[in-house]
Formats: sequence, C-alpha cells, structure tokens
Amino acid sequence: MATKPVKEPQRRRVRRARDPVLIDLALQGGGSHGAFTWGVLDRLLEEPRLRIEGISGTSAGAMNAVVLASGFAADGAAGAKSALSAFWRRVADSAQLSPIRRSPLDMFLGRWTLDTSPFYLAFDLASRVLSPYDLNFAGANPLRKTLAESVDFAQVANSPIRLFVTATNVHTGRGRVFRNSELTPDVLLASACLPTLFHAIEIDGEPYWDGGYSGNPTISPLVRDCESQDTLLVAVNPIERPGTPRSAREILDRLNEVSFNATLLKELRMIALLRQVADPGSSEGRKWAKMRIHLISSKVLAELGASSKFNAEWDFLCMLREEGRRAAETFLTSDSKNIGKRSSMDLNVLLQQV
Repeated sequence: MATKPVKEPQRRRVRRARDPVLIDLALQGGGSHGAFTWGVLDRLLEEPRLRIEGISGTSAGAMNAVVLASGFAADGAAGAKSALSAFWRRVADSAQLSPIRRSPLDMFLGRWTLDTSPFYLAFDLASRVLSPYDLNFAGANPLRKTLAESVDFAQVANSPIRLFVTATNVHTGRGRVFRNSELTPDVLLASACLPTLFHAIEIDGEPYWDGGYSGNPTISPLVRDCESQDTLLVAVNPIERPGTPRSAREILDRLNEVSFNATLLKELRMIALLRQVADPGSSEGRKWAKMRIHLISSKVLAELGASSKFNAEWDFLCMLREEGRRAAETFLTSDSKNIGKRSSMDLNVLLQQV
C-alpha cells in the first residue's frame, strides 16, 4: 500500500520540532558550592535538544562558564564535560595542603562545614581585623595556576558560546561585563575577588572586586546580546531562609546572601513588571518582557553552612556535583516542557515584595 507523501509545511514542522532549543544560562557564584553548578552543567550537556547560546556568570559561576566554553570549543559537549571535571579535580588537589580543613569533630559528626576548624576560625577572625593589604601572602591566589592549566583562553575567544562575566569596579561601584575576547585569568579572579581576603584585581588600570556585589549573575547581556528567550538560573545562594540569624556569623552570612542576590532580584522584578504592562515600550523593553526564566536550585545548599564554601575536599565537591545532577534531572523531568513556552519560575511573587 502506497504511503501518502508528507506535505512540505509538515516536513518543516517536524524538522523544527527536532531542532535544538536555544537556552541561556545564568550561573551564580558561591565558592566551592560552584561544584553544584558543575553537576547541573554536566547533566544539561547530555541533553541533545538543548543548545547553550550564552552564559552569564559571576565568581565560581564565571569559572564554570569559561571552563565549559573552552572545553566545548575543543570537543563539543564531551569536551566541556571533561574540562569541568578536570578543573574541579585540580581545585581539590590544590587545596590538599591547605590548613583550612574540617576539624576531626566536623568529620566525626559528618558535617561539611568548617565551623570548628581552628585554622578557619583564626582566618575568619583575621579577615575582620586585618586588611588583605596588611598580609603579604594575600596577593597570591592558588586559582590562578588552576585556571591557567584548565582554560585555553584563545579557544574561549572563539567559542560559539557567548560569555558574560561580571566584576565590580571598586571606584564606581558599578558592574563591568567582560565578553569572550576580553576574558583572562585576571578577569576571572576579579569576578571572584572577595575584598576581605584578596587584593583588588587591576584590569585596564581600574581595581575590581567580586562581581556578586553588582550582579550575581547579570541578566541584561543575555537579553540584549542573545536570541534565546529562555534563561536557566542556577542558584547557589538561597534567596529565602526561615528563622532569624542570631549569632554574629549567621548575621554576616545572611547579609552577604541578601547583598549578593539584590541586583539579580531587581532584574527579575523588572521582567515581571514589564510583562504586566500592555506596551513595554522600546524593542529592548519587549525583549525583557518576553524573557522566560527557569530555576534550578537545591534545598541541600541552604542547609550547608557558609563556611563550607571554603571546603574544597574532593568528596565534598563530588557530593555537590551529584546533587547538581539530581537537581537538573528533576528540572528536566518536571519543567523542561516549559522551555520555549512559558517561565517555570513564578516571578509575580517578587512583585508582592514591593
């Protein structure tokens, strides 16, 4: 029995359905908790129907983004997965000789925090009373060597994935977004430069601190420079926490979370507001209004103490990677159907806080 020929419009519809869907990624920073993001990326790179167009990242999120782009330029998704794994292995190896490690008590109780580590407590106290400029060793950063071994910046400059890395200008307080051809080890170290721990990183004659103060991460370049209207936000810093911080450490940790999330929440709130007006105005306003936001996060990160962000033990990084893969799998199972159609993150909740 002869089959009916498929009409041309139907062929086009089938072909479009099989084409990869463009997505952007927004990757937060958070020290070693960035290994959670590694796990998320590791799982997303296995999805043939998703194609990453652009990545905006800050601090550890920026490092994940650049390592991924370097590996992807060399050998596609497999190269990106391999590069990320090698990078985090080097992070763990470089921390093996560090005195800032879990105490025997933390290990005995199965805690990943460094709250009872004598060296961490001394280091934390010193950072509150001494400037990094008072300490000769504070100008060094072990991540510089790790980045040099993990990233081919010439490949990053020509990578098909657009990168946007944020650092905060110390003089102006404004964020600067660095793109592929501008990325160097200094830019990445600037994006992760906590001012109480490291000297400001000088770029083009200007000093820079951690990008989290001005965008963690910055959404605007994904709107302006990319075609994709779907952004997957990989959240490392909890936006909400139950209870009121009581101890000095808890208060400072929560202050850091609030300040590092402030700019991101402002951009997400703008998207929600523009959706509610009949005419968003300019073409850029319409692009903002059309943005679809999807969230990948985990309650496990909220349960970890802030001191665990300095824990670079391989077992801890692997635990976070597996949690990241699990969170990404949960998202793909429950919400990936929304990609290309609608936001799976309820942004209207942000309007209730105004």
